Amino acid sequence: MPSLVAFETLTELYENLTKKYENSSKTAFAYKPSPKDDYKPVTWDTVKEDVTAVASYLINQGVEKGDRVAILSENRYEWAVVDLAIQMTGSINVSLYTTLPANQCEYILQDSEAKIFFVSTGIQLKKAVEVFDNCPDLKSVIAFDEPKVKELMGHSYVKLFDTICAEGLKAETKHAAELKKRAKAVKPEDVATLIYTSGTTGKPKGAMLTHRNIVSNVKSAHEALTIGEYDRCLSFLPLCHSFERTGGYYAMMSGGAEIYYAESVDTVAKNMTEAHPTIVVSVPRLFEKIYNLVNKSVQEGSAILENIFSWALNVGEKYWQGKRGVVSLQKAIADRLVFNKLKQRTGGRIRFFVSGGAALPSEIGTFFMSAGLNIIEGYGLTETSPVMTANRYGDETMGTVGKVINGVTVGIQDLETNEIIAQVSGEDYPTNITSKPGEILNRGPNTMKGYWKNEEATKEMIDDDGWLHTGDVGRFVDGRLKITDRIKHMIVNAGGKNIYPGPIEDMFKTSPWIDQLVVVGERRSYMAALIVPDFEALQKYAKQNDITFKNNEELIANESIKNLYSKEIRTFSKELASHEKIRDFRLIPTEFTVETGELTPTLKVKRRVVEDKYGDLIEDIFSADSA
Repeated sequence: MPSLVAFETLTELYENLTKKYENSSKTAFAYKPSPKDDYKPVTWDTVKEDVTAVASYLINQGVEKGDRVAILSENRYEWAVVDLAIQMTGSINVSLYTTLPANQCEYILQDSEAKIFFVSTGIQLKKAVEVFDNCPDLKSVIAFDEPKVKELMGHSYVKLFDTICAEGLKAETKHAAELKKRAKAVKPEDVATLIYTSGTTGKPKGAMLTHRNIVSNVKSAHEALTIGEYDRCLSFLPLCHSFERTGGYYAMMSGGAEIYYAESVDTVAKNMTEAHPTIVVSVPRLFEKIYNLVNKSVQEGSAILENIFSWALNVGEKYWQGKRGVVSLQKAIADRLVFNKLKQRTGGRIRFFVSGGAALPSEIGTFFMSAGLNIIEGYGLTETSPVMTANRYGDETMGTVGKVINGVTVGIQDLETNEIIAQVSGEDYPTNITSKPGEILNRGPNTMKGYWKNEEATKEMIDDDGWLHTGDVGRFVDGRLKITDRIKHMIVNAGGKNIYPGPIEDMFKTSPWIDQLVVVGERRSYMAALIVPDFEALQKYAKQNDITFKNNEELIANESIKNLYSKEIRTFSKELASHEKIRDFRLIPTEFTVETGELTPTLKVKRRVVEDKYGDLIEDIFSADSA
């Protein structure tokens, strides 16, 4: 296994990496200056120069140990520089999603009492200027990019990143001793970051994650993933989310891996072929899109192509399950005929993908594993820094989120009696523990310190015995954790039956005609669904079948299209229990997005928002039922 540098805090991690790679050409990060440019590597020596300059500037501005410094930015090199400078000065990183409107940014800045606010583009700078006067603790706003709207720079508190780096460079000698003292004073129990929840129910809460919380998780993640200096990670999930922060940033750094920044979420497919990553950390949505794209391509081809593809998948699954001999020869042929083309689309060097943030449909996971593109699925929350369980590289079991990581204990609490009916520690393996479903609990060094200035919410989340209550339902199957769904997502139908929509929705996502789907039916006599079609596939189908339409609304109103979806729903519902079957549906003309509010920044559906927004459609579905 690749070795780690020694560290007990994120500050030590950074300092020891700069010492290890001093005067070398070792790449730490890489980015594209513009879409037309190649990736530009940044060495650890350059990182140290930039971090020291920013850290000196922060000290010069009066930022003290424990003060909050906020960042509103997409994933980019400057984000990492500012974060590492924050850790060096003993201050606290407060990261904001770029999709947040100005009023939510204002709330977080006020609640955290942030002193300095770093922003990326002109769009984000505009938000900062809008809220600055309402944030009394805020001293200055630093923009990474010079805005196109010059008026935004016409405020005394706004400066450009290059300007403050130059100021920090001049102040380095003056603050060198203080910076060294600050870095040495950082302790494992100190808060490293405040990560605010998305705030879909009430105001956002700031989870306080300490250096110990994150470092314990980084070390366990490194052990599960075997990250080394030969690895390169493509980073595109929001760094203000704990999944990317720990898995795609700190864990990668700890193993000496290179971090390449995608230009945006929309350019990930292109950037994979340019960056040639060995590891990609993602949410299931990326894998669902690749899966459906490949399936569509096969279905549109000849019968011979479809048969070859099915044969290759069958061979790939046998090989993944450990069968060799003749299967090895067949796998080599399958790679040449089918899988190598898919691997080239991912950059040609992928060792494995990491999936988290939401459940990965088992069928999609099996597809990737059969193709020789390993997916390591894990599970956790922001409040657990975030990883609680993970499949190990080379020991993946689809349909589960793997084994409990070292140092952590996961419990299952009976939903009726509140008794702990099973608990497994990371050091307990091998184990054959199997339990019935219950609420998943966490206890260990990865458990957050609490919510910032919110003791009441902290006590609701962490009980007197130190168990953090996740709100998720799951069970152990042969020692591996299997997620059922969120407790609050559970639907109780008119007959009192409990239905978890997540697994049902995951099954339907494998349909080539369905892009997104939300199950509804609370207190109703049957289940129904709101469906966002895969419009690319649907429009192609319509043209092939002489169905005329002017727009998506007209397309989904067509009776032939409705019949197509009725047939698809009936086919998939055969796999469900009678009370889970989808009896009716409505098609929606626009996809759920982060920008329109139906998705979280990590692409999970906000059910309450969807149900409110499409309340009339839901009532229309069940109008006959209530008549």
